Amino acid sequence: MGKIKLTVNSITLCILLSACASTDDRVLSESASTSTGSNVVWQSQARQQESTQTLLLNSDTTLTDVIDFKELAHLAGYIDEALSSNASLQQSLITLRKAQVAIDSAKADSNLNVDVSFSASKSESTNSSASTNLNNSSNTSSPSYSASMNVSWELDLWQKISDGISAANLDAISARASYQSARDSLVANVIRSYIDILTQQQLLNIEQSRLMVLENNEAVILKRYSTGLGSLDDLDTARTSSANTRATIAQYENALLTAKRTLAVFLGRQDQSLNELNTQVSFPDVLLPLTTLPKQDLARRPDLQAAFYALKATEFEVDVAYKALLPSISLSASFSDNASTPSQALFTNPLWSLLGQMTAPLFQGGALRAQVEDAKLTSANAWWQYRETLLTAVQETQNALDSETALSARISHTNVALANAERSVSNIEGQYRQGLADILDVLSVYDTRFNLQAQAVELNAQKLQNRIDLGLALGLGVSQ
Repeated sequence: MGKIKLTVNSITLCILLSACASTDDRVLSESASTSTGSNVVWQSQARQQESTQTLLLNSDTTLTDVIDFKELAHLAGYIDEALSSNASLQQSLITLRKAQVAIDSAKADSNLNVDVSFSASKSESTNSSASTNLNNSSNTSSPSYSASMNVSWELDLWQKISDGISAANLDAISARASYQSARDSLVANVIRSYIDILTQQQLLNIEQSRLMVLENNEAVILKRYSTGLGSLDDLDTARTSSANTRATIAQYENALLTAKRTLAVFLGRQDQSLNELNTQVSFPDVLLPLTTLPKQDLARRPDLQAAFYALKATEFEVDVAYKALLPSISLSASFSDNASTPSQALFTNPLWSLLGQMTAPLFQGGALRAQVEDAKLTSANAWWQYRETLLTAVQETQNALDSETALSARISHTNVALANAERSVSNIEGQYRQGLADILDVLSVYDTRFNLQAQAVELNAQKLQNRIDLGLALGLGVSQ
Protein backbone atom coordinates (compact mmCIF):
# COMPACT_ATOMS: atom_id res chain seq x y z
CA MET A 1 0.00 0.00 0.00
CA GLY A 2 2.85 2.34 0.87
CA LYS A 3 4.54 1.69 -2.47
CA ILE A 4 1.33 2.58 -4.32
CA LYS A 5 1.05 5.88 -2.47
CA LEU A 6 4.70 6.65 -3.19
CA THR A 7 4.22 5.93 -6.89
CA VAL A 8 1.16 8.18 -7.12
CA ASN A 9 2.94 10.98 -5.30
CA SER A 10 5.96 10.66 -7.58
CA ILE A 11 3.83 10.84 -10.73
CA THR A 12 1.99 13.88 -9.41
CA LEU A 13 5.23 15.61 -8.50
CA CYS A 14 6.75 14.95 -11.93
CA ILE A 15 3.70 16.37 -13.67
CA LEU A 16 3.77 19.41 -11.42
CA LEU A 17 7.45 20.14 -11.99
CA SER A 18 7.27 19.65 -15.76
CA ALA A 19 4.30 21.97 -16.05
CA CYS A 20 5.69 24.66 -13.79
CA ALA A 21 8.96 24.64 -15.71
CA SER A 22 7.04 25.60 -18.87
CA THR A 23 5.15 28.62 -17.51
CA ASP A 24 5.93 32.27 -16.76
CA ASP A 25 7.41 32.91 -20.22
CA ARG A 26 6.94 36.58 -21.16
CA VAL A 27 9.67 36.87 -23.78
CA LEU A 28 7.35 37.89 -26.62
CA SER A 29 5.52 40.66 -24.78
CA GLU A 30 8.78 41.97 -23.30
CA SER A 31 10.23 42.14 -26.79
CA ALA A 32 7.11 43.90 -28.06
CA SER A 33 7.22 46.45 -25.23
CA THR A 34 10.65 47.58 -26.42
CA SER A 35 9.54 47.87 -30.06
CA THR A 36 7.10 50.75 -30.27
CA GLY A 37 8.65 52.84 -33.00
CA SER A 38 10.34 55.14 -30.51
CA ASN A 39 13.73 54.83 -32.23
CA VAL A 40 12.54 55.58 -35.76
CA VAL A 41 14.35 58.38 -37.59
CA TRP A 42 12.08 59.59 -40.38
CA GLN A 43 13.99 59.68 -43.65
CA SER A 44 11.95 62.53 -45.13
CA GLN A 45 13.35 64.99 -42.62
CA ALA A 46 16.73 64.98 -44.35
CA ARG A 47 15.08 66.43 -47.44
CA GLN A 48 13.12 69.11 -45.61
CA GLN A 49 14.32 72.58 -44.84
CA GLU A 50 14.85 73.58 -41.23
CA SER A 51 12.03 75.71 -39.90
CA THR A 52 10.80 76.95 -36.55
CA GLN A 53 7.20 76.31 -37.60
CA THR A 54 6.56 72.92 -36.09
CA LEU A 55 3.39 71.29 -34.87
CA LEU A 56 4.20 70.13 -31.35
CA LEU A 57 2.51 66.86 -30.49
CA ASN A 58 1.61 66.10 -26.92
CA SER A 59 -0.80 63.86 -25.10
CA ASP A 60 -3.62 66.41 -25.53
CA THR A 61 -3.26 66.77 -29.31
CA THR A 62 -6.25 65.31 -31.15
CA LEU A 63 -7.04 64.59 -34.76
CA THR A 64 -9.04 67.79 -35.17
CA ASP A 65 -6.04 69.88 -34.06
CA VAL A 66 -3.99 69.29 -37.20
CA ILE A 67 -6.40 71.28 -39.41
CA ASP A 68 -8.33 74.45 -38.63
CA PHE A 69 -12.00 73.45 -38.73
CA LYS A 70 -13.50 76.59 -37.20
CA GLU A 71 -15.00 77.73 -40.50
CA LEU A 72 -16.50 74.34 -41.39
CA ALA A 73 -20.11 74.48 -40.29
CA HIS A 74 -21.74 71.37 -38.81
CA LEU A 75 -18.50 69.37 -38.72
CA ALA A 76 -18.39 69.15 -34.93
CA GLY A 77 -22.02 68.07 -34.90
CA TYR A 78 -21.36 65.52 -37.64
CA ILE A 79 -18.54 64.00 -35.58
CA ASP A 80 -20.77 63.68 -32.51
CA GLU A 81 -23.58 62.22 -34.63
CA ALA A 82 -21.28 59.66 -36.20
CA LEU A 83 -19.87 58.58 -32.83
CA SER A 84 -23.38 57.94 -31.54
CA SER A 85 -25.11 56.52 -34.62
CA ASN A 86 -22.55 54.84 -36.86
CA ALA A 87 -23.47 51.17 -37.25
CA SER A 88 -19.92 49.86 -37.57
CA LEU A 89 -18.78 51.71 -34.45
CA GLN A 90 -21.70 50.36 -32.45
CA GLN A 91 -20.66 46.84 -33.42
CA SER A 92 -17.16 47.58 -32.12
CA LEU A 93 -18.70 48.83 -28.88
CA ILE A 94 -20.67 45.60 -28.50
CA THR A 95 -17.46 43.63 -29.05
CA LEU A 96 -15.88 45.64 -26.22
CA ARG A 97 -18.80 44.96 -23.92
CA LYS A 98 -18.64 41.25 -24.70
CA ALA A 99 -14.96 41.27 -23.73
CA GLN A 100 -15.86 42.99 -20.47
CA VAL A 101 -18.55 40.40 -19.76
CA ALA A 102 -15.97 37.68 -20.36
CA ILE A 103 -14.06 39.01 -17.33
CA ASP A 104 -17.03 38.25 -15.08
CA SER A 105 -17.28 34.82 -16.65
CA ALA A 106 -13.61 34.14 -15.87
CA LYS A 107 -13.98 35.41 -12.31
CA ALA A 108 -16.91 33.07 -11.75
CA ASP A 109 -14.54 30.10 -11.72
CA SER A 110 -12.98 31.39 -8.49
CA ASN A 111 -16.30 31.80 -6.69
CA LEU A 112 -18.40 29.34 -4.76
CA ASN A 113 -20.85 27.30 -6.78
CA VAL A 114 -24.15 26.72 -5.00
CA ASP A 115 -26.87 24.47 -6.40
CA VAL A 116 -30.23 24.06 -4.68
CA SER A 117 -32.94 21.59 -5.63
CA PHE A 118 -36.37 20.78 -4.24
CA SER A 119 -38.60 17.92 -5.34
CA ALA A 120 -41.93 16.45 -4.36
CA SER A 121 -43.37 13.00 -4.98
CA LYS A 122 -46.51 11.11 -4.07
CA SER A 123 -47.02 7.37 -3.79
CA GLU A 124 -50.24 5.45 -3.33
CA SER A 125 -50.88 1.98 -1.86
CA THR A 126 -54.09 -0.11 -1.98
CA ASN A 127 -55.36 -2.19 0.97
CA SER A 128 -58.15 -4.79 0.25
CA SER A 129 -60.23 -7.20 2.50
CA ALA A 130 -62.54 -10.09 1.41
CA SER A 131 -65.93 -11.11 2.93
CA THR A 132 -68.67 -13.43 1.94
CA ASN A 133 -70.94 -10.68 0.72
CA LEU A 134 -68.66 -7.92 -0.64
CA ASN A 135 -65.11 -6.82 -1.27
CA ASN A 136 -63.87 -3.63 0.41
CA SER A 137 -60.69 -1.77 -0.69
CA SER A 138 -59.00 1.46 0.52
CA ASN A 139 -56.26 3.66 -1.01
CA THR A 140 -53.65 5.46 1.07
CA SER A 141 -51.28 8.16 -0.24
CA SER A 142 -47.98 9.18 1.25
CA PRO A 143 -46.39 12.42 -0.04
CA SER A 144 -42.64 12.88 0.16
CA TYR A 145 -40.57 16.06 -0.14
CA SER A 146 -36.84 16.34 -0.51
CA ALA A 147 -34.44 19.27 -0.60
CA SER A 148 -30.74 19.37 -1.29
CA MET A 149 -28.00 21.97 -1.52
CA ASN A 150 -24.53 21.44 -2.96
CA VAL A 151 -21.67 23.89 -2.41
CA SER A 152 -18.40 23.49 -4.28
CA TRP A 153 -15.23 25.53 -4.63
CA GLU A 154 -12.03 24.92 -6.56
CA LEU A 155 -8.79 25.89 -4.88
CA ASP A 156 -6.69 28.01 -7.26
CA LEU A 157 -3.48 26.39 -6.13
CA TRP A 158 -1.54 26.90 -9.37
CA GLN A 159 -3.01 30.33 -10.24
CA LYS A 160 -4.74 28.81 -13.24
CA ILE A 161 -7.98 30.67 -12.60
CA SER A 162 -6.06 33.85 -11.86
CA ASP A 163 -4.23 33.56 -15.17
CA GLY A 164 -7.54 33.09 -16.94
CA ILE A 165 -8.86 36.27 -15.32
CA SER A 166 -5.70 38.12 -16.34
CA ALA A 167 -6.11 36.94 -19.93
CA ALA A 168 -9.73 38.11 -19.95
CA ASN A 169 -8.73 41.51 -18.56
CA LEU A 170 -6.06 41.93 -21.21
CA ASP A 171 -8.50 40.90 -23.93
CA ALA A 172 -10.86 43.59 -22.66
CA ILE A 173 -8.07 46.18 -22.72
CA SER A 174 -7.23 45.12 -26.27
CA ALA A 175 -10.90 45.41 -27.23
CA ARG A 176 -11.05 48.91 -25.73
CA ALA A 177 -8.00 49.94 -27.77
CA SER A 178 -9.62 48.46 -30.89
CA TYR A 179 -12.76 50.43 -30.13
CA GLN A 180 -10.72 53.61 -29.77
CA SER A 181 -9.04 52.84 -33.09
CA ALA A 182 -12.47 52.45 -34.68
CA ARG A 183 -13.54 55.81 -33.20
CA ASP A 184 -10.44 57.51 -34.57
CA SER A 185 -10.90 55.98 -38.02
CA LEU A 186 -14.56 57.00 -38.06
CA VAL A 187 -13.76 60.63 -37.21
CA ALA A 188 -11.07 60.63 -39.89
CA ASN A 189 -13.53 59.26 -42.44
CA VAL A 190 -16.10 61.92 -41.52
CA ILE A 191 -13.50 64.66 -42.03
CA ARG A 192 -12.30 63.08 -45.28
CA SER A 193 -15.86 62.85 -46.59
CA TYR A 194 -16.53 66.47 -45.67
CA ILE A 195 -13.38 67.54 -47.53
CA ASP A 196 -14.34 65.36 -50.49
CA ILE A 197 -17.72 67.12 -50.69
CA LEU A 198 -16.01 70.52 -50.73
CA THR A 199 -13.58 69.24 -53.36
CA GLN A 200 -16.29 67.99 -55.70
CA GLN A 201 -18.22 71.25 -55.28
CA GLN A 202 -15.18 73.37 -56.14
CA LEU A 203 -14.35 71.19 -59.15
CA LEU A 204 -17.97 71.53 -60.26
CA ASN A 205 -17.75 75.31 -59.90
CA ILE A 206 -14.62 75.37 -62.06
CA GLU A 207 -16.30 73.36 -64.81
CA GLN A 208 -19.36 75.60 -64.69
CA SER A 209 -17.08 78.63 -65.07
CA ARG A 210 -15.35 76.88 -67.97
CA LEU A 211 -18.72 76.28 -69.63
CA MET A 212 -19.71 79.90 -69.18
CA VAL A 213 -16.52 81.03 -70.91
CA LEU A 214 -17.02 78.55 -73.73
CA GLU A 215 -20.60 79.68 -74.28
CA ASN A 216 -19.42 83.29 -74.38
CA ASN A 217 -16.82 82.27 -76.94
CA GLU A 218 -19.57 80.70 -79.05
CA ALA A 219 -21.48 83.97 -78.98
CA VAL A 220 -18.36 85.91 -79.97
CA ILE A 221 -17.63 83.50 -82.82
CA LEU A 222 -21.19 83.84 -84.13
CA LYS A 223 -20.92 87.60 -84.00
CA ARG A 224 -17.59 87.57 -85.80
CA TYR A 225 -18.95 85.14 -88.40
CA SER A 226 -21.91 87.40 -89.07
CA THR A 227 -19.46 90.20 -89.85
CA GLY A 228 -17.31 87.95 -92.04
CA LEU A 229 -14.39 87.70 -89.62
CA GLY A 230 -14.63 84.01 -88.77
CA SER A 231 -15.59 80.56 -90.04
CA LEU A 232 -18.03 77.85 -89.04
CA ASP A 233 -15.09 75.59 -88.22
CA ASP A 234 -14.31 77.83 -85.26
CA LEU A 235 -17.91 77.49 -84.10
CA ASP A 236 -17.78 73.69 -84.33
CA THR A 237 -14.59 73.64 -82.29
CA ALA A 238 -16.13 75.82 -79.57
CA ARG A 239 -19.30 73.73 -79.47
CA THR A 240 -17.24 70.54 -79.14
CA SER A 241 -15.47 71.95 -76.11
CA SER A 242 -18.78 73.08 -74.60
CA ALA A 243 -20.36 69.65 -75.01
CA ASN A 244 -17.35 67.95 -73.47
CA THR A 245 -17.50 70.34 -70.51
CA ARG A 246 -21.20 69.61 -69.99
CA ALA A 247 -20.33 65.91 -69.78
CA THR A 248 -17.70 66.69 -67.16
CA ILE A 249 -20.23 68.75 -65.20
CA ALA A 250 -22.61 65.79 -65.13
CA GLN A 251 -19.77 63.64 -63.81
CA TYR A 252 -18.94 66.08 -60.99
CA GLU A 253 -22.61 66.50 -60.08
CA ASN A 254 -22.88 62.76 -59.61
CA ALA A 255 -19.59 62.67 -57.68
CA LEU A 256 -20.91 65.40 -55.36
CA LEU A 257 -24.09 63.43 -54.63
CA THR A 258 -22.05 60.28 -54.04
CA ALA A 259 -19.76 62.11 -51.59
CA LYS A 260 -22.78 63.39 -49.68
CA ARG A 261 -24.26 59.91 -49.45
CA THR A 262 -20.94 58.56 -48.20
CA LEU A 263 -20.90 61.11 -45.38
CA ALA A 264 -24.55 60.39 -44.56
CA VAL A 265 -23.74 56.69 -44.18
CA PHE A 266 -20.94 57.51 -41.75
CA LEU A 267 -23.44 59.60 -39.80
CA GLY A 268 -25.92 56.72 -39.69
CA ARG A 269 -28.63 58.59 -41.60
CA GLN A 270 -30.99 56.25 -43.36
CA ASP A 271 -32.48 58.97 -45.57
CA GLN A 272 -28.91 59.93 -46.60
CA SER A 273 -29.79 63.63 -46.74
CA LEU A 274 -27.50 66.55 -45.89
CA ASN A 275 -29.81 69.44 -46.63
CA GLU A 276 -28.26 71.61 -43.92
CA LEU A 277 -24.76 71.40 -45.41
CA ASN A 278 -23.48 74.43 -47.30
CA THR A 279 -20.93 73.19 -49.81
CA GLN A 280 -20.03 76.62 -51.17
CA VAL A 281 -17.20 77.16 -48.68
CA SER A 282 -13.45 77.16 -49.05
CA PHE A 283 -11.02 74.63 -47.65
CA PRO A 284 -9.92 74.98 -44.03
CA ASP A 285 -6.41 76.16 -43.35
CA VAL A 286 -3.68 73.63 -42.69
CA LEU A 287 -1.93 74.29 -39.40
CA LEU A 288 1.81 74.74 -39.04
CA PRO A 289 3.71 72.26 -41.22
CA LEU A 290 5.42 69.25 -39.74
CA THR A 291 8.96 70.13 -40.73
CA THR A 292 10.98 68.60 -37.90
CA LEU A 293 10.07 65.21 -36.56
CA PRO A 294 13.40 63.51 -35.81
CA LYS A 295 11.82 60.82 -33.63
CA GLN A 296 8.30 59.77 -32.81
CA ASP A 297 6.94 57.13 -30.45
CA LEU A 298 4.09 55.27 -32.13
CA ALA A 299 2.97 53.61 -28.90
CA ARG A 300 0.01 55.99 -28.68
CA ARG A 301 -1.57 54.34 -31.72
CA PRO A 302 -4.59 52.39 -30.45
CA ASP A 303 -4.22 49.63 -33.04
CA LEU A 304 -0.67 49.01 -31.81
CA GLN A 305 -1.90 48.99 -28.22
CA ALA A 306 -4.64 46.53 -29.13
CA ALA A 307 -2.11 44.19 -30.76
CA PHE A 308 0.22 44.45 -27.75
CA TYR A 309 -2.43 43.63 -25.15
CA ALA A 310 -3.79 40.83 -27.32
CA LEU A 311 -0.26 39.38 -27.32
CA LYS A 312 -0.03 39.57 -23.53
CA ALA A 313 -3.42 37.89 -23.23
CA THR A 314 -2.24 34.95 -25.34
CA GLU A 315 0.75 34.48 -23.02
CA PHE A 316 -1.55 34.07 -20.05
CA GLU A 317 -3.64 31.66 -22.09
CA VAL A 318 -0.48 29.60 -22.65
CA ASP A 319 -0.06 29.47 -18.86
CA VAL A 320 -3.66 28.35 -18.47
CA ALA A 321 -3.12 25.57 -21.01
CA TYR A 322 0.02 24.39 -19.22
CA LYS A 323 -1.64 24.43 -15.81
CA ALA A 324 -4.51 22.34 -17.11
CA LEU A 325 -1.98 19.49 -16.92
CA LEU A 326 -1.71 19.92 -13.14
CA PRO A 327 -3.91 18.30 -10.51
CA SER A 328 -6.90 20.30 -9.33
CA ILE A 329 -8.15 20.43 -5.76
CA SER A 330 -11.78 21.13 -4.96
CA LEU A 331 -13.93 21.15 -1.86
CA SER A 332 -17.61 20.33 -1.84
CA ALA A 333 -20.33 20.09 0.77
CA SER A 334 -23.85 18.77 0.37
CA PHE A 335 -26.96 19.03 2.51
CA SER A 336 -30.09 16.96 1.98
CA ASP A 337 -33.33 16.35 3.82
CA ASN A 338 -36.48 14.28 3.25
CA ALA A 339 -39.82 14.80 4.98
CA SER A 340 -43.54 14.34 4.54
CA THR A 341 -44.23 18.09 4.51
CA PRO A 342 -42.52 20.91 2.57
CA SER A 343 -41.61 22.88 5.68
CA GLN A 344 -39.99 19.91 7.34
CA ALA A 345 -37.97 19.20 4.19
CA LEU A 346 -36.25 22.60 4.33
CA PHE A 347 -33.21 21.34 6.21
CA THR A 348 -34.84 20.93 9.62
CA ASN A 349 -32.87 17.76 10.20
CA PRO A 350 -30.49 17.53 7.24
CA LEU A 351 -27.89 15.04 6.31
CA TRP A 352 -24.61 16.61 5.32
CA SER A 353 -21.37 15.50 3.79
CA LEU A 354 -18.03 17.19 3.17
CA LEU A 355 -15.67 16.09 0.42
CA GLY A 356 -12.17 17.17 -0.50
CA GLN A 357 -11.12 15.97 -3.93
CA MET A 358 -7.95 16.08 -6.00
CA THR A 359 -8.12 15.11 -9.65
CA ALA A 360 -5.26 14.90 -12.10
CA PRO A 361 -5.43 14.26 -15.85
CA LEU A 362 -3.48 11.12 -16.66
CA PHE A 363 -4.50 10.24 -20.19
CA GLN A 364 -6.79 12.16 -22.54
CA GLY A 365 -5.38 11.08 -25.86
CA GLY A 366 -2.96 14.02 -26.04
CA ALA A 367 -5.75 16.61 -26.03
CA LEU A 368 -4.25 18.75 -23.28
CA ARG A 369 -0.80 18.75 -24.85
CA ALA A 370 -2.36 19.72 -28.17
CA GLN A 371 -4.12 22.61 -26.43
CA VAL A 372 -0.77 23.76 -25.06
CA GLU A 373 0.80 23.72 -28.51
CA ASP A 374 -2.21 25.52 -29.96
CA ALA A 375 -1.94 28.23 -27.29
CA LYS A 376 1.79 28.64 -27.95
CA LEU A 377 1.21 28.96 -31.69
CA THR A 378 -1.57 31.47 -31.07
CA SER A 379 0.83 33.52 -28.95
CA ALA A 380 3.53 33.36 -31.63
CA ASN A 381 1.00 34.45 -34.23
CA ALA A 382 -0.05 37.37 -31.99
CA TRP A 383 3.59 38.45 -31.86
CA TRP A 384 3.82 38.56 -35.64
CA GLN A 385 0.51 40.41 -35.82
CA TYR A 386 1.97 43.01 -33.46
CA ARG A 387 5.10 43.18 -35.58
CA GLU A 388 3.04 43.65 -38.75
CA THR A 389 1.00 46.40 -37.09
CA LEU A 390 4.17 48.18 -36.02
CA LEU A 391 5.72 48.00 -39.49
CA THR A 392 2.48 49.27 -41.02
CA ALA A 393 2.48 52.17 -38.55
CA VAL A 394 6.03 53.12 -39.48
CA GLN A 395 5.23 52.85 -43.19
CA GLU A 396 2.07 54.96 -42.90
CA THR A 397 3.93 57.66 -40.97
CA GLN A 398 6.83 57.75 -43.43
CA ASN A 399 4.46 57.83 -46.42
CA ALA A 400 2.47 60.69 -44.92
CA LEU A 401 5.61 62.70 -44.17
CA ASP A 402 6.93 62.19 -47.70
CA SER A 403 3.55 63.13 -49.15
CA GLU A 404 3.51 66.25 -46.99
CA THR A 405 6.78 67.38 -48.54
CA ALA A 406 5.80 66.45 -52.09
CA LEU A 407 2.36 68.06 -51.91
CA SER A 408 3.77 71.30 -50.53
CA ALA A 409 6.21 71.48 -53.45
CA ARG A 410 3.54 70.61 -56.02
CA ILE A 411 1.15 73.23 -54.66
CA SER A 412 3.86 75.88 -54.81
CA HIS A 413 4.76 75.08 -58.43
CA THR A 414 1.09 74.84 -59.44
CA ASN A 415 0.38 78.28 -58.00
CA VAL A 416 3.23 79.72 -60.07
CA ALA A 417 1.91 78.00 -63.19
CA LEU A 418 -1.61 79.26 -62.47
CA ALA A 419 -0.40 82.84 -62.15
CA ASN A 420 1.32 82.51 -65.53
CA ALA A 421 -1.83 81.02 -67.03
CA GLU A 422 -3.90 84.00 -65.83
CA ARG A 423 -1.53 86.35 -67.65
CA SER A 424 -1.71 84.19 -70.76
CA VAL A 425 -5.51 84.47 -70.73
CA SER A 426 -5.30 88.26 -70.65
CA ASN A 427 -2.81 88.28 -73.54
CA ILE A 428 -4.66 85.81 -75.76
CA GLU A 429 -7.94 87.69 -75.50
CA GLY A 430 -6.35 90.83 -76.90
CA GLN A 431 -4.56 88.89 -79.63
CA TYR A 432 -7.80 87.17 -80.66
CA ARG A 433 -9.64 90.48 -80.97
CA GLN A 434 -6.83 91.77 -83.19
CA GLY A 435 -6.88 88.63 -85.31
CA LEU A 436 -3.41 87.57 -84.20
CA ALA A 437 -4.63 84.28 -82.67
CA ASP A 438 -7.26 81.75 -83.72
CA ILE A 439 -9.95 80.07 -81.64
CA LEU A 440 -7.81 76.99 -80.99
CA ASP A 441 -5.22 79.16 -79.29
CA VAL A 442 -7.91 80.77 -77.14
CA LEU A 443 -9.44 77.45 -76.12
CA SER A 444 -6.02 76.00 -75.34
CA VAL A 445 -5.11 78.89 -73.03
CA TYR A 446 -8.44 78.77 -71.25
CA ASP A 447 -8.21 75.00 -70.85
CA THR A 448 -4.77 75.36 -69.32
CA ARG A 449 -6.03 77.90 -66.79
CA PHE A 450 -9.08 75.88 -65.78
CA ASN A 451 -7.07 72.67 -65.63
CA LEU A 452 -4.54 74.33 -63.33
CA GLN A 453 -7.36 75.64 -61.14
CA ALA A 454 -8.76 72.12 -60.84
CA GLN A 455 -5.29 70.75 -60.17
CA ALA A 456 -4.76 73.30 -57.39
CA VAL A 457 -8.07 72.30 -55.78
CA GLU A 458 -7.19 68.61 -55.93
CA LEU A 459 -3.71 69.19 -54.50
CA ASN A 460 -5.02 71.24 -51.60
CA ALA A 461 -7.62 68.56 -50.91
CA GLN A 462 -4.92 65.89 -51.00
CA LYS A 463 -2.84 67.88 -48.53
CA LEU A 464 -5.78 68.09 -46.14
CA GLN A 465 -6.46 64.39 -46.55
CA ASN A 466 -2.79 63.60 -46.04
CA ARG A 467 -2.72 65.66 -42.86
CA ILE A 468 -5.55 63.49 -41.52
CA ASP A 469 -3.62 60.38 -42.56
CA LEU A 470 -0.54 61.70 -40.79
CA GLY A 471 -2.52 62.38 -37.64
CA LEU A 472 -3.85 58.83 -37.63
CA ALA A 473 -0.40 57.42 -38.34
CA LEU A 474 0.99 59.27 -35.32
CA GLY A 475 -1.80 57.96 -33.12
CA LEU A 476 -3.80 61.18 -32.90
CA GLY A 477 -7.47 60.54 -32.39
CA VAL A 478 -10.47 61.79 -30.47
CA SER A 479 -10.88 61.99 -26.74
CA GLN A 480 -12.60 59.02 -25.18
